Amino acid sequence: MGSFFTKNKTPRSRVTEQDKAVLLKHQRDLLKRYQKRIQLSLENDRQLAKKCLASGRKERAKLLLRKKKFQETLLMNTDKQLENLEKLATDIEYAQVEANVVDALKQGNEALKKMHAMVDINEIERIMDETREGVEKQREIDSLLSEALSEQDENDVLIELDALVAEEEAEKFKLPEVPQDELSLPSADETPKESKAAIIEKPKKILIEA
Repeated sequence: MGSFFTKNKTPRSRVTEQDKAVLLKHQRDLLKRYQKRIQLSLENDRQLAKKCLASGRKERAKLLLRKKKFQETLLMNTDKQLENLEKLATDIEYAQVEANVVDALKQGNEALKKMHAMVDINEIERIMDETREGVEKQREIDSLLSEALSEQDENDVLIELDALVAEEEAEKFKLPEVPQDELSLPSADETPKESKAAIIEKPKKILIEA
């Protein structure tokens, strides 16, 4: 029977801060439209009051001016309300920006914690020790090599190193080698037969032309 006394709970509507900002902006726009209507009404009442005075209806003109004065008071009140709405909307937008910044910081902090959890301090210390040992070992090798060589030997090594560098640079700009074999040229007695025939025939052609 308890089911008869239970009430169905209606789900509560969740209005976010962004929804509130939208509602505030909507109310702001309504107030601005209301202000425009009042301003138009003020001008109309003023013109009607002038016409009533011109036609001799002084009481009617006085009533219109009272109405105009009352609407001016309403206009001043709407200015204050509009200012409050603008300030409230700005505060909500700024609060949203702050909330986004805090959320971004929180996510960044969580990501940083995960990265730190992935890094083992002992493993880092082991790597650093191995690196330190390798550096010290290399220094010992360099020290032994430098002690085994005299100053003259070191100078010879540097000279040989410079020679190798110069040789490598020369190889980059090396020109093609000149052939060493002698070129065989035909001798004077080895004149081709065709050339001899041309020399013999040439005077004949000159005689015929003469």
